[in-house]
Amino acid sequence: MKSEAIPSMEGQLADAVRPRDREATRQRLLAAARALFSEHGYEHVTVRMIAAEAEANVALVGRYFGSKAGLFGEVLQGEPTIRRILDGDPEGLAGRLAEYAAKRMNHDPKSRILRSLEHSSQDSEVKALVRERLRMAFVEPIVEVLGDDPEAHARARMATMLFLGIGSMRRTFGPEPPTPADVARLTAMFEICLRG
Repeated sequence: MKSEAIPSMEGQLADAVRPRDREATRQRLLAAARALFSEHGYEHVTVRMIAAEAEANVALVGRYFGSKAGLFGEVLQGEPTIRRILDGDPEGLAGRLAEYAAKRMNHDPKSRILRSLEHSSQDSEVKALVRERLRMAFVEPIVEVLGDDPEAHARARMATMLFLGIGSMRRTFGPEPPTPADVARLTAMFEICLRG
């Protein structure tokens, strides 16, 4: 009787330990991917590199994330969005967006992943992830703030285009410190996007 209880208890212990090991391995893979994508960009990182960095079996990338693109998508989900800028008085939203955009004129994104994303955005595997990232990080949060405005999606897309244009200019011409006039013009443009 006792010997039957022991294997059952051991099986329960093994089952309790396995999920934590799986989750620990999954987190190691995410951390390794984040570090490698940040340093080398999406296209220069292989699944084997990620697995080696995480000290994990290469097959686990496919098991946990489906593919390298799926893993990259999970890494992106942990990156910052503009949600904190959207908090506050809706009337001041255009000004907050303009200040954030003006800072981007002079600085690359703080996130190394987002910087690498800017360089990898034309990669065929990454395009769908970029679209989803823009939708979840910019468009949908703005739509939520605009509420029941029937033009909410169109307005959010226009505001997102304005952000993308600023990023493109910074990459092409280099960083430029914004002037107070730049912030005022950006505020007016965001007002048009959001309410015009």
